[in-house]
Amino acid sequence: MHQPPCDTRQRWLRPGEQGACEAVLRSVPEWFGIESSLQNYVAKAAELPTVVAEVGIGLTPGSPDTAGSIVGFLTIAQHFPESGEVYCLAVRREFHRGGIGRALVGFAANWLASRGARWLQVKTMGPSKPNAEYAQTLRFYRACGFDPLEEIHGLWGTIPCLVLVKRIGS
Repeated sequence: MHQPPCDTRQRWLRPGEQGACEAVLRSVPEWFGIESSLQNYVAKAAELPTVVAEVGIGLTPGSPDTAGSIVGFLTIAQHFPESGEVYCLAVRREFHRGGIGRALVGFAANWLASRGARWLQVKTMGPSKPNAEYAQTLRFYRACGFDPLEEIHGLWGTIPCLVLVKRIGS
């Protein structure tokens, strides 16, 4: 696991770069192992506002395969002026626990707040179906300031959907 390099930065996804998002998703199949869902997330990254985390060239010792590349992304859905959603968030496994996911959430929250939004939500697998990876996901979102709002059954077939919310604006 890496600490975030000093030159890790966030920027908007450029047209044609959604293949980099697919590579990030494929690096963490425990979370994104359903092919149809993975393809949907890639398509939405090209349609919706998507912020990427990029590691600069030459400043990531020992990682020539990721230097100068996209190592994480967050796609934003804004359903109403008052709120936005983390539609998809993924970070390459070797960069987990290095602050990249938290930086992406912060970027999205600040952008939405600048547009007048007051709430940010995210949906993930609910705790009523125990899963080690999604327990990590829940800990991550709680550490980012999200609170659980409701667990919904039936939205995703047999997978319980946990809705978490975070206040982002005044």
